[in-house]
Amino acid sequence: MRTTGWALLALALAHGPAKAEENQVKRGPTPDWVLPSELVPVPEGASGLLFVRRQDIVAHLDDRGQAQYLGYRMRLLHPNALQIGNISIAWNPASGPPVVHMINVHRDGTTIDVLKNASFEILRREDQLEAAMLDGVLTAVLRVPDLRVGDELEVGLTTRSNDPTLAQNESGILFLLPSPQPGRFRLGLSWDEGAKPNVRMTPDMAAVARTGDHSVDFLFDNPPTLTPPKDAPPRFLWQRMVEFSDFADWRAVSRHFAPLYAKAAHIAEGSPLKAEARRIAAAHADPLDRAAAALKMVQQDVRYIYVGLGSGNLTPATAEETWRRRYGDCKGKTALLLALLAELGIEAEAVVVNNQGNDDGFDERLPNPGLFDHILVRARIDGKQYWLDGTLPPVASPALDPVVDYRWILPLDMQGDPLEKRAWRPADRPDEISLYEIDARAGFDQPARVTNTTIARGLAGLQQQAQLSGISADQLLTGMRQQIVGSTWQTVDEVKLHYDQKAGASVLTVVGSWEVDWEKDGGARSLALPGGGFSPPEKRIRPADQNQNLPFYNKPEFSCSVTTVRFPSTTQAANWTYKSGFDATIFGQNYYRAFDIRDGSIRMIRGFRVDSVEIDAASARQDNGRIAAFDNSKGWIFYEPLGGVAPDSARKMVPATYDIDWTAADVPCLSSAAINRAATR
Repeated sequence: MRTTGWALLALALAHGPAKAEENQVKRGPTPDWVLPSELVPVPEGASGLLFVRRQDIVAHLDDRGQAQYLGYRMRLLHPNALQIGNISIAWNPASGPPVVHMINVHRDGTTIDVLKNASFEILRREDQLEAAMLDGVLTAVLRVPDLRVGDELEVGLTTRSNDPTLAQNESGILFLLPSPQPGRFRLGLSWDEGAKPNVRMTPDMAAVARTGDHSVDFLFDNPPTLTPPKDAPPRFLWQRMVEFSDFADWRAVSRHFAPLYAKAAHIAEGSPLKAEARRIAAAHADPLDRAAAALKMVQQDVRYIYVGLGSGNLTPATAEETWRRRYGDCKGKTALLLALLAELGIEAEAVVVNNQGNDDGFDERLPNPGLFDHILVRARIDGKQYWLDGTLPPVASPALDPVVDYRWILPLDMQGDPLEKRAWRPADRPDEISLYEIDARAGFDQPARVTNTTIARGLAGLQQQAQLSGISADQLLTGMRQQIVGSTWQTVDEVKLHYDQKAGASVLTVVGSWEVDWEKDGGARSLALPGGGFSPPEKRIRPADQNQNLPFYNKPEFSCSVTTVRFPSTTQAANWTYKSGFDATIFGQNYYRAFDIRDGSIRMIRGFRVDSVEIDAASARQDNGRIAAFDNSKGWIFYEPLGGVAPDSARKMVPATYDIDWTAADVPCLSSAAINRAATR
């Protein structure tokens, strides 16, 4: 599960010391499986922060698990490089203490043994407490005294990782940073007899690989800065990487972890959880309602705390333990939810996922549990699959789609399930809708009454709900006034927040007044409506040294802005017009704007949706030639007191902000033609 790729960083820690035991940081010789690289001479006129005479990063697999060696010798060339004298080692005590082989300073032909007069200070590194994480990791820090520009700092140390959950199935990734300092870098992977893993490497690593009977090494002298292909899908960003894994395939990973959750989800006769399940069953007859009630119980009555102590990084706490202590992480909450659903007769399974949005191309990776960072439940109810995440706020109900749009998932099954791909499709509802009702009926020179409503779905909506729902109405009003009054907003008179569970959206409404910035030209007026314009897309081109045939990536998005202006009561509809609307698709992205005038108001709707997450290179080159014709005008409306304004041929039937329920699933934020085009892709 570990990812082995060391970056040399100085850490500024502000934690108090823990009780240090003598064996927490050991002294010892360099392991016999490590052969440090030859030192490379420092070139004349070397510049920059430092020069790396050697840096060795080696992972070694044996019957005790995985060991990681880090050794380096660096010439310090700049005062800012002195910070690397703040040496930090982090480790999990359950895997054994780190071993320091040397810390030397080389100066003017002499070698200074730093450890003769300095020692490590042990800190308990619970620096994730604010994020509700308990991992038990310790940190040892040592500040090298009297370090000077021109010195060479030499360090060698080994740490171990051994998670009993993996049962000798090791996996990980070695990588070279994309922008290293000049000098010599070596990555290595070695193993004892009988411990050889599967190895896969990117082409740039395969070109320099040196393979032995029990090892593979990669040596770089002055490696160039690595620039990933511009705007390519995430799977093409994997460069200078080496994967290794003991798992035969993804089915083996699924099969390995499934029994852990089956065991953790078992509840004994007489358990309080059985009584809770009976209570839910008595209160709800419909299976979906029962699942929703069980999910809400796990979300609301069990607070989230990540528990990675001992073997808890991968092993779930039992359902009964999680319920007894009323806290747990995604593993414990998933086990608890599986237990409740089983008692309710609902078929369900645990599914591991990646919450960081970088799971594109997981089918091209070696099986590695560390690629996934979250687990949740998928249940089958009335012939449909529902996603249930016990770590989300209690307003998040069972849903046909997960909150995060995962590309690759791994269901855990006793027989072993393969990696499963989730097909991507354009969003059918906007992620965010901004509604502006500007009531200017009092006149051009009077403040307008404004109602602004924001409808946020997905993670953004849940985050807004979690952040704001716990504050009082008075605090919300006061905070909003403090934040927005003084620019466009002149007053904020009312603020409302609620979460619409049916729509899966957080709805925030602000009511107040604006000093509307009408532009004047004699008696004529004009106004650029908020949210009405588009910036032209950038050209999709890459530097000449990059692969020109790779596809281009669009981050999925669907946004919508709706503005209604009730024009001054002294004016007539015939005196109003607007900038023309448009409906254009370029680079797989649809841009839509439409206007309408009726019932004493002028209405505008502007929608933007990504219809294709990947654009092939030929299509991108073709669309590059269309950018010059892109309409990047703002959403202007115009008043002409002399009349004679011709109706625009692009008029659409646009609803006002107060005409329809904008939390509904079928809001008209795109044209029918755009929806049909996307459906036929």
